[in-house]
Amino acid sequence: MHSDDMLRAVSRTFALSIERLPSSLRDFVTTAYLLFRVSDCLEDNENLVAPHKAQLLRLWTRILDDALPVSSLTKEILHLDDSDPEVLVAKNAGQLLEELHRFPQPVQDIITSHVHETSLGMARWQENGPDVRDEAEMDDYMHQVAGRVGYLITDLFAWYSPVIREKKEELLPLSRHFGLALQTVNIIRGLRKDYERGWVYVPRSFYEPLGLTRESLLATENAAKILRLVDRLADKAENHLQYGLNYITNLPKWLHGIRLACIWPLLFAVRTLAVSRNNINVILSEAKITRAEVTRIMRDTTLFGWSNNWLEKYYDRQHIVGLPDYRLTPHPDKAPAPGW
Repeated sequence: MHSDDMLRAVSRTFALSIERLPSSLRDFVTTAYLLFRVSDCLEDNENLVAPHKAQLLRLWTRILDDALPVSSLTKEILHLDDSDPEVLVAKNAGQLLEELHRFPQPVQDIITSHVHETSLGMARWQENGPDVRDEAEMDDYMHQVAGRVGYLITDLFAWYSPVIREKKEELLPLSRHFGLALQTVNIIRGLRKDYERGWVYVPRSFYEPLGLTRESLLATENAAKILRLVDRLADKAENHLQYGLNYITNLPKWLHGIRLACIWPLLFAVRTLAVSRNNINVILSEAKITRAEVTRIMRDTTLFGWSNNWLEKYYDRQHIVGLPDYRLTPHPDKAPAPGW
């Protein structure tokens, strides 16, 4: 199965973003993203128990270190259902590693080290159990599964662009916040699904002061309290997203494809927060944005996303529920160089 097909199967949204990257960088990020999804499969699959998940994640790190053949993992997951796209990616881990080993050695080292570290972090959390006590623990979990992805993306961007390389130390902490922002939005979107599989990523310090317990967390009779909880999570996500916006505005304007690959998940997250507030569907199922909104964001930012002034104003407008379909005219700052 071609890696591009695997990418679209596991996440059409991120596929849209990754496909906007310059060609060589796109190949690196595609393979890196799919290797992370192997780890995700081992962490998330409902047919694996927590101790086995931790064991498989640690096994995966040894494979990444070339200490074991990839077959030592794939034979352990033969029984998992191929209709799950993440399972299909995990079963094709050997193909992904072959692709990885065709990249320049520095790129291989960047990708391997970050997938290795996130897998160890996931294993630790599987051993810790599905209980998050406070915001610091929540941030630690989110750093393992998403903050490290921000580091990886920044390292790859810096390898590709000398200008980004000069800003790398400034960008790295911003990229971590960006990852935490997207993961906080994922937690809001996945409240019901995660709860049904026995995981609550919301800290007890967030919901216990509201008079909620783990058992009553998503009970419909507590809807008003739960929506207050969602607001607090959304406020937290918004704080992280501001750093994500700062990350993007620090990227060179002429690297429009790289900027768009970051702009789209940022703005999709902002819109998701807008429709999640005071929305009972967050409790019952899931709140999500429409395809029309996705199309509008992609269209507008493709035209004007090179402008930081325009982007900051457009970002602010995404917080409005029922946003009309129109685009802001760009601020008359310096236009990008030809060929963007």
